[in-house]
Amino acid sequence: MGSYAVVAAVLGAGVLLFVAAMVARWLMAPRAATPMKVRTYESGVDPVGRDWAQTQVRYLAYAFLYVIFAVDAVYLFPWALVARTHLGPASLVEIGVFIGIILIGLAHAVRRGLLTWT
Repeated sequence: MGSYAVVAAVLGAGVLLFVAAMVARWLMAPRAATPMKVRTYESGVDPVGRDWAQTQVRYLAYAFLYVIFAVDAVYLFPWALVARTHLGPASLVEIGVFIGIILIGLAHAVRRGLLTWT
């Protein structure tokens, strides 16, 4: 029962901190509506042009490449440091599967032309 009490205490503390932050924001926020406050903006930038514009989502490719090249390093470097002394053949198979999945993603990026300098 002690483990459940700890989880409940952490959840209660999280809810309490959230409520305290919302109350503090409500108390400190200015309430006078000025023309500048009710003006439309997009990410802090004044809107320019028409009211609707279609954009192409190209950042998905960059996120995909980030996952391939950066996140795998987060797992490979610590594994390489520990693998010298503490890990056995099962760990080698697991990291082989991990690198295989990364290589499949890299092959997909090459096939789609995401690694060209155009």
